[in-house]
Amino acid sequence: MTRLLLALVLACFAAGAQAAVRIKDIADIRGLRENQIVGYGLVIGLNGTGDTLRNAPFTEQSLQSMLDNMGINVRNENNTGGTGNTTRPTTLRTRNVAAVMVTADLPPSIAPGERMDVTVSSLGDSTSLLGGTLVMTPLRAADGAVYAVAQGAVTVAGYSVGGQAQNVSQGTPTAGRIPNGALVEREVQGSLHEMEFLVLELKNPDFVTATRILDAINRFAGSRYRAQIAFERDYRTIVLSKPRHVGPVRFLAEIGELTVEPDTPARVVINERTGTVVIGRDVRISTVAVTHGNLTVRVTELPVVSQPAPFSQGKTVVVPQTIVEANEAGAQVAILSGVDLQRLVRGLNQIGLKPSGIIAILQAIKTAGALQADVIVQ
Repeated sequence: MTRLLLALVLACFAAGAQAAVRIKDIADIRGLRENQIVGYGLVIGLNGTGDTLRNAPFTEQSLQSMLDNMGINVRNENNTGGTGNTTRPTTLRTRNVAAVMVTADLPPSIAPGERMDVTVSSLGDSTSLLGGTLVMTPLRAADGAVYAVAQGAVTVAGYSVGGQAQNVSQGTPTAGRIPNGALVEREVQGSLHEMEFLVLELKNPDFVTATRILDAINRFAGSRYRAQIAFERDYRTIVLSKPRHVGPVRFLAEIGELTVEPDTPARVVINERTGTVVIGRDVRISTVAVTHGNLTVRVTELPVVSQPAPFSQGKTVVVPQTIVEANEAGAQVAILSGVDLQRLVRGLNQIGLKPSGIIAILQAIKTAGALQADVIVQ
Protein backbone atom coordinates (compact mmCIF):
# COMPACT_ATOMS: atom_id res chain seq x y z
CA MET A 1 0.00 0.00 0.00
CA THR A 2 2.85 2.38 0.82
CA ARG A 3 4.60 1.71 -2.48
CA LEU A 4 1.35 2.05 -4.41
CA LEU A 5 0.51 5.38 -2.75
CA LEU A 6 4.00 6.72 -3.39
CA ALA A 7 3.84 5.65 -7.03
CA LEU A 8 0.41 7.19 -7.58
CA VAL A 9 1.29 10.52 -5.99
CA LEU A 10 4.64 10.95 -7.68
CA ALA A 11 3.39 9.67 -11.04
CA CYS A 12 0.65 12.29 -10.99
CA PHE A 13 3.26 14.99 -10.58
CA ALA A 14 5.41 13.50 -13.32
CA ALA A 15 2.71 12.70 -15.87
CA GLY A 16 0.83 15.99 -15.67
CA ALA A 17 2.21 19.05 -17.38
CA GLN A 18 3.27 21.87 -15.15
CA ALA A 19 0.14 23.97 -14.72
CA ALA A 20 0.12 27.72 -15.08
CA VAL A 21 -0.76 29.63 -11.92
CA ARG A 22 -1.86 33.18 -11.24
CA ILE A 23 0.72 35.75 -10.26
CA LYS A 24 -1.17 36.68 -7.10
CA ASP A 25 -0.82 33.07 -5.89
CA ILE A 26 2.97 33.03 -6.12
CA ALA A 27 3.84 36.65 -5.25
CA ASP A 28 2.93 39.16 -2.55
CA ILE A 29 2.78 42.96 -2.58
CA ARG A 30 5.48 44.50 -0.42
CA GLY A 31 3.91 46.55 2.35
CA LEU A 32 0.60 44.66 2.31
CA ARG A 33 1.10 42.17 5.11
CA GLU A 34 -0.46 41.16 8.38
CA ASN A 35 0.86 42.42 11.70
CA GLN A 36 0.87 40.32 14.84
CA ILE A 37 -0.66 41.76 18.00
CA VAL A 38 -0.81 40.30 21.48
CA GLY A 39 -2.30 41.09 24.86
CA TYR A 40 -2.65 39.77 28.41
CA GLY A 41 -6.09 39.44 29.94
CA LEU A 42 -8.45 37.56 32.21
CA VAL A 43 -11.20 35.10 31.37
CA ILE A 44 -14.00 35.06 33.93
CA GLY A 45 -17.15 32.98 34.44
CA LEU A 46 -15.45 29.57 34.44
CA ASN A 47 -17.21 26.71 36.21
CA GLY A 48 -14.48 25.92 38.74
CA THR A 49 -11.90 25.28 36.02
CA GLY A 50 -9.90 28.48 36.41
CA ASP A 51 -6.40 29.05 37.78
CA THR A 52 -5.43 28.03 41.28
CA LEU A 53 -4.47 31.43 42.68
CA ARG A 54 -1.84 29.95 44.96
CA ASN A 55 -0.11 28.24 42.02
CA ALA A 56 -0.62 31.16 39.63
CA PRO A 57 0.11 34.34 41.63
CA PHE A 58 0.02 36.52 38.52
CA THR A 59 -3.67 35.68 38.13
CA GLU A 60 -4.38 36.91 41.66
CA GLN A 61 -2.37 40.09 41.08
CA SER A 62 -4.20 40.77 37.82
CA LEU A 63 -7.57 40.21 39.49
CA GLN A 64 -6.69 42.55 42.33
CA SER A 65 -5.49 45.24 39.90
CA MET A 66 -8.66 44.95 37.85
CA LEU A 67 -10.86 45.31 40.91
CA ASP A 68 -8.75 48.25 42.14
CA ASN A 69 -9.36 50.05 38.83
CA MET A 70 -13.08 49.56 39.40
CA GLY A 71 -12.89 51.11 42.88
CA ILE A 72 -13.00 47.85 44.84
CA ASN A 73 -10.28 47.37 47.46
CA VAL A 74 -9.54 43.69 48.01
CA ARG A 75 -5.87 43.92 48.95
CA ASN A 76 -6.46 44.23 52.73
CA GLU A 77 -9.22 44.32 55.31
CA ASN A 78 -9.47 46.02 58.71
CA ASN A 79 -9.15 44.11 61.98
CA THR A 80 -10.46 46.15 64.97
CA GLY A 81 -9.92 43.58 67.69
CA GLY A 82 -7.42 43.80 70.56
CA THR A 83 -4.88 46.62 70.45
CA GLY A 84 -6.43 48.72 67.68
CA ASN A 85 -6.99 48.92 63.98
CA THR A 86 -4.67 46.74 61.94
CA THR A 87 -4.74 45.47 58.36
CA ARG A 88 -4.10 42.06 56.94
CA PRO A 89 -4.01 40.91 53.32
CA THR A 90 -7.12 39.40 51.83
CA THR A 91 -6.78 35.90 50.39
CA LEU A 92 -8.76 35.35 47.19
CA ARG A 93 -10.08 31.82 46.72
CA THR A 94 -11.97 32.09 43.45
CA ARG A 95 -11.58 29.35 40.82
CA ASN A 96 -13.59 30.94 38.03
CA VAL A 97 -10.82 33.23 36.69
CA ALA A 98 -7.96 32.31 34.35
CA ALA A 99 -5.05 34.36 33.03
CA VAL A 100 -4.76 34.15 29.24
CA MET A 101 -2.73 35.44 26.33
CA VAL A 102 -4.75 36.88 23.48
CA THR A 103 -3.20 36.80 20.00
CA ALA A 104 -4.40 37.95 16.60
CA ASP A 105 -3.18 38.91 13.14
CA LEU A 106 -4.05 42.46 12.12
CA PRO A 107 -5.02 42.35 8.42
CA PRO A 108 -3.55 44.95 6.06
CA SER A 109 -5.56 48.08 5.29
CA ILE A 110 -8.07 47.38 8.06
CA ALA A 111 -9.84 50.50 9.33
CA PRO A 112 -10.76 51.50 12.90
CA GLY A 113 -14.14 50.15 13.91
CA GLU A 114 -13.81 46.86 12.03
CA ARG A 115 -13.73 43.53 13.84
CA MET A 116 -11.48 40.48 13.61
CA ASP A 117 -11.05 37.07 15.27
CA VAL A 118 -8.73 36.49 18.21
CA THR A 119 -7.22 33.38 19.82
CA VAL A 120 -7.27 32.95 23.60
CA SER A 121 -4.77 30.61 25.31
CA SER A 122 -4.48 29.78 29.00
CA LEU A 123 -1.38 30.99 30.81
CA GLY A 124 -1.80 29.37 34.23
CA ASP A 125 -3.01 25.99 35.47
CA SER A 126 -6.59 26.34 34.30
CA THR A 127 -8.09 23.07 33.10
CA SER A 128 -10.67 24.51 30.70
CA LEU A 129 -11.83 27.84 29.28
CA LEU A 130 -15.25 26.48 28.37
CA GLY A 131 -18.02 28.94 29.19
CA GLY A 132 -15.63 31.80 29.98
CA THR A 133 -15.78 35.42 28.92
CA LEU A 134 -12.72 37.50 28.11
CA VAL A 135 -12.60 40.85 29.89
CA MET A 136 -11.58 43.88 27.82
CA THR A 137 -7.96 43.30 26.77
CA PRO A 138 -5.78 45.77 24.84
CA LEU A 139 -3.79 44.20 22.00
CA ARG A 140 -0.39 45.73 21.20
CA ALA A 141 1.98 45.40 18.26
CA ALA A 142 5.78 45.35 18.25
CA ASP A 143 5.91 49.15 18.51
CA GLY A 144 3.99 49.06 21.82
CA ALA A 145 0.92 50.87 20.50
CA VAL A 146 -2.59 49.53 21.08
CA TYR A 147 -4.18 48.58 17.75
CA ALA A 148 -7.23 46.62 18.95
CA VAL A 149 -9.27 45.75 22.03
CA ALA A 150 -10.63 42.22 22.55
CA GLN A 151 -13.62 41.12 24.62
CA GLY A 152 -16.33 38.48 24.40
CA ALA A 153 -17.35 34.88 25.01
CA VAL A 154 -14.66 32.26 24.37
CA THR A 155 -15.54 29.41 22.02
CA VAL A 156 -13.75 26.16 22.97
CA ALA A 157 -13.82 23.06 20.77
CA GLY A 158 -12.16 20.60 23.16
CA TYR A 159 -13.30 19.21 26.49
CA SER A 160 -11.83 17.40 29.47
CA VAL A 161 -13.90 15.47 32.00
CA GLY A 162 -13.02 12.80 34.49
CA GLY A 163 -12.92 11.60 38.04
CA GLN A 164 -10.39 10.23 40.47
CA ALA A 165 -9.53 7.14 38.43
CA GLN A 166 -9.96 8.18 34.81
CA ASN A 167 -9.98 11.27 32.61
CA VAL A 168 -11.38 11.72 29.12
CA SER A 169 -10.23 14.62 26.97
CA GLN A 170 -10.54 15.66 23.36
CA GLY A 171 -8.89 18.59 21.68
CA THR A 172 -7.40 21.40 23.74
CA PRO A 173 -9.87 22.87 26.24
CA THR A 174 -7.35 25.46 27.44
CA ALA A 175 -7.39 27.36 24.13
CA GLY A 176 -10.25 28.88 22.17
CA ARG A 177 -11.30 31.63 19.80
CA ILE A 178 -13.58 34.64 19.87
CA PRO A 179 -15.12 35.23 16.43
CA ASN A 180 -15.14 38.97 15.71
CA GLY A 181 -13.92 39.42 19.26
CA ALA A 182 -11.51 42.30 18.66
CA LEU A 183 -12.41 45.84 17.71
CA VAL A 184 -9.75 47.69 15.71
CA GLU A 185 -8.81 51.02 17.30
CA ARG A 186 -5.85 52.17 15.18
CA GLU A 187 -5.04 51.98 11.48
CA VAL A 188 -1.67 50.68 10.33
CA GLN A 189 0.30 53.37 8.56
CA GLY A 190 0.86 53.00 4.82
CA SER A 191 -1.50 52.41 1.89
CA LEU A 192 -1.34 51.62 -1.80
CA HIS A 193 -2.04 55.22 -2.80
CA GLU A 194 1.08 56.39 -0.93
CA MET A 195 3.41 54.00 -2.78
CA GLU A 196 5.23 55.45 -5.76
CA PHE A 197 6.25 51.99 -6.99
CA LEU A 198 4.59 48.64 -6.36
CA VAL A 199 6.93 45.77 -5.58
CA LEU A 200 6.08 42.10 -6.13
CA GLU A 201 7.90 39.64 -3.86
CA LEU A 202 8.05 35.99 -4.93
CA LYS A 203 7.08 33.47 -2.27
CA ASN A 204 9.58 30.98 -3.74
CA PRO A 205 12.40 33.07 -5.23
CA ASP A 206 13.72 31.81 -8.53
CA PHE A 207 15.46 33.44 -11.50
CA VAL A 208 13.35 31.68 -14.13
CA THR A 209 10.05 32.38 -12.36
CA ALA A 210 10.94 36.06 -11.93
CA THR A 211 11.77 36.35 -15.63
CA ARG A 212 8.51 34.70 -16.67
CA ILE A 213 6.49 37.01 -14.44
CA LEU A 214 8.34 40.03 -15.83
CA ASP A 215 7.67 38.99 -19.43
CA ALA A 216 3.99 38.25 -18.77
CA ILE A 217 3.40 41.65 -17.13
CA ASN A 218 5.20 43.58 -19.87
CA ARG A 219 3.29 41.72 -22.61
CA PHE A 220 0.02 42.60 -20.91
CA ALA A 221 1.07 46.22 -20.28
CA GLY A 222 2.28 46.63 -23.86
CA SER A 223 -1.12 45.73 -25.27
CA ARG A 224 -3.16 47.44 -22.55
CA TYR A 225 -1.18 50.56 -21.58
CA ARG A 226 1.27 50.80 -24.49
CA ALA A 227 4.20 50.87 -22.06
CA GLN A 228 6.68 48.62 -20.31
CA ILE A 229 5.91 48.92 -16.60
CA ALA A 230 7.88 46.09 -14.96
CA PHE A 231 11.58 45.54 -14.37
CA GLU A 232 13.39 43.08 -12.16
CA ARG A 233 15.40 44.15 -9.13
CA ASP A 234 16.68 40.67 -8.28
CA TYR A 235 15.47 37.09 -8.41
CA ARG A 236 13.04 37.79 -5.56
CA THR A 237 11.47 41.18 -6.37
CA ILE A 238 9.86 42.80 -9.42
CA VAL A 239 9.15 46.54 -9.43
CA LEU A 240 5.98 47.85 -11.10
CA SER A 241 5.42 51.40 -12.27
CA LYS A 242 1.70 52.08 -11.95
CA PRO A 243 0.07 53.92 -14.87
CA ARG A 244 -1.25 57.33 -13.90
CA HIS A 245 -4.82 56.87 -15.10
CA VAL A 246 -5.39 53.53 -13.30
CA GLY A 247 -6.04 53.05 -9.60
CA PRO A 248 -3.72 50.73 -7.64
CA VAL A 249 -6.49 48.27 -6.71
CA ARG A 250 -7.67 47.77 -10.30
CA PHE A 251 -4.09 47.67 -11.54
CA LEU A 252 -3.06 44.94 -9.09
CA ALA A 253 -6.26 43.00 -9.79
CA GLU A 254 -5.41 42.89 -13.49
CA ILE A 255 -1.78 41.97 -12.88
CA GLY A 256 -2.69 39.29 -10.34
CA GLU A 257 -4.90 37.42 -12.79
CA LEU A 258 -2.06 36.90 -15.29
CA THR A 259 -0.82 33.30 -15.40
CA VAL A 260 2.73 31.99 -15.62
CA GLU A 261 4.46 28.64 -15.23
CA PRO A 262 6.63 28.81 -12.09
CA ASP A 263 9.93 26.98 -12.22
CA THR A 264 10.93 24.83 -9.26
CA PRO A 265 14.42 23.66 -8.29
CA ALA A 266 15.28 19.97 -8.33
CA ARG A 267 14.94 18.93 -4.71
CA VAL A 268 14.40 15.82 -2.65
CA VAL A 269 12.91 16.50 0.78
CA ILE A 270 13.34 13.74 3.36
CA ASN A 271 11.74 13.55 6.80
CA GLU A 272 13.30 10.60 8.58
CA ARG A 273 11.02 10.90 11.62
CA THR A 274 7.84 10.30 9.64
CA GLY A 275 9.31 8.41 6.70
CA THR A 276 8.12 11.03 4.22
CA VAL A 277 9.93 11.43 0.89
CA VAL A 278 8.98 14.20 -1.55
CA ILE A 279 10.74 14.18 -4.93
CA GLY A 280 10.53 17.18 -7.26
CA ARG A 281 9.54 16.80 -10.90
CA ASP A 282 12.90 17.95 -12.25
CA VAL A 283 14.98 15.49 -10.24
CA ARG A 284 17.36 13.49 -12.45
CA ILE A 285 19.46 10.45 -11.63
CA SER A 286 22.38 9.18 -13.62
CA THR A 287 22.38 5.47 -14.42
CA VAL A 288 23.31 3.53 -11.28
CA ALA A 289 22.90 -0.03 -10.00
CA VAL A 290 21.26 -0.29 -6.59
CA THR A 291 20.98 -3.25 -4.25
CA HIS A 292 19.26 -3.18 -0.92
CA GLY A 293 19.06 -6.03 1.59
CA ASN A 294 17.68 -6.17 5.11
CA LEU A 295 19.56 -7.92 7.89
CA THR A 296 17.32 -8.86 10.81
CA VAL A 297 18.90 -9.83 14.12
CA ARG A 298 16.63 -11.14 16.89
CA VAL A 299 17.87 -11.59 20.45
CA THR A 300 15.58 -13.49 22.81
CA GLU A 301 16.16 -13.96 26.51
CA LEU A 302 14.71 -17.22 27.94
CA PRO A 303 15.84 -17.58 31.55
CA VAL A 304 15.72 -21.14 32.96
CA VAL A 305 15.03 -21.92 36.61
CA SER A 306 17.47 -24.52 38.01
CA GLN A 307 15.81 -26.52 40.79
CA PRO A 308 18.17 -28.56 43.06
CA ALA A 309 17.45 -32.20 43.86
CA PRO A 310 15.58 -33.01 47.07
CA PHE A 311 17.71 -33.04 50.27
CA SER A 312 20.71 -31.72 48.33
CA GLN A 313 20.78 -28.46 50.33
CA GLY A 314 21.19 -26.57 47.03
CA LYS A 315 19.65 -23.26 46.05
CA THR A 316 17.18 -22.47 43.35
CA VAL A 317 18.83 -20.17 40.82
CA VAL A 318 17.90 -18.61 37.50
CA VAL A 319 20.23 -19.56 34.68
CA PRO A 320 20.26 -17.05 31.76
CA GLN A 321 19.70 -18.44 28.29
CA THR A 322 20.08 -16.25 25.19
CA ILE A 323 18.90 -17.20 21.71
CA VAL A 324 20.30 -15.17 18.79
CA GLU A 325 18.79 -15.49 15.33
CA ALA A 326 20.11 -13.69 12.23
CA ASN A 327 18.17 -13.56 8.99
CA GLU A 328 19.17 -11.63 5.89
CA ALA A 329 16.52 -11.31 3.20
CA GLY A 330 17.52 -11.82 -0.38
CA ALA A 331 18.63 -8.54 -1.91
CA GLN A 332 17.56 -7.45 -5.38
CA VAL A 333 19.68 -5.50 -7.82
CA ALA A 334 17.96 -2.91 -9.98
CA ILE A 335 19.29 -0.40 -12.47
CA LEU A 336 17.88 3.09 -11.97
CA SER A 337 18.06 5.27 -15.04
CA GLY A 338 16.26 8.34 -13.79
CA VAL A 339 15.57 10.21 -17.01
CA ASP A 340 12.41 11.55 -15.38
CA LEU A 341 10.50 11.22 -12.14
CA GLN A 342 8.19 8.49 -13.38
CA ARG A 343 11.06 6.15 -14.23
CA LEU A 344 12.70 6.87 -10.88
CA VAL A 345 9.55 5.89 -9.00
CA ARG A 346 9.14 2.78 -11.14
CA GLY A 347 12.73 1.74 -10.46
CA LEU A 348 12.36 2.22 -6.69
CA ASN A 349 9.14 0.23 -6.69
CA GLN A 350 10.84 -2.64 -8.53
CA ILE A 351 13.12 -3.17 -5.56
CA GLY A 352 10.15 -3.28 -3.18
CA LEU A 353 11.24 -0.81 -0.52
CA LYS A 354 9.69 0.77 2.51
CA PRO A 355 10.08 4.53 3.05
CA SER A 356 13.10 3.99 5.30
CA GLY A 357 14.79 2.01 2.52
CA ILE A 358 13.99 4.68 -0.07
CA ILE A 359 15.53 7.32 2.21
CA ALA A 360 18.71 5.28 2.62
CA ILE A 361 19.02 4.66 -1.12
CA LEU A 362 18.47 8.32 -2.07
CA GLN A 363 21.10 9.44 0.41
CA ALA A 364 23.54 6.83 -0.95
CA ILE A 365 22.86 7.87 -4.56
CA LYS A 366 23.49 11.50 -3.61
CA THR A 367 26.79 10.51 -1.96
CA ALA A 368 27.78 8.65 -5.13
CA GLY A 369 27.17 11.83 -7.15
CA ALA A 370 24.41 10.35 -9.31
CA LEU A 371 21.51 12.33 -7.84
CA GLN A 372 21.27 15.65 -9.67
CA ALA A 373 19.26 17.47 -7.06
CA ASP A 374 19.51 19.01 -3.63
CA VAL A 375 18.68 16.70 -0.74
CA ILE A 376 17.02 18.44 2.20
CA VAL A 377 16.74 16.39 5.41
CA GLN A 378 14.19 17.70 7.87
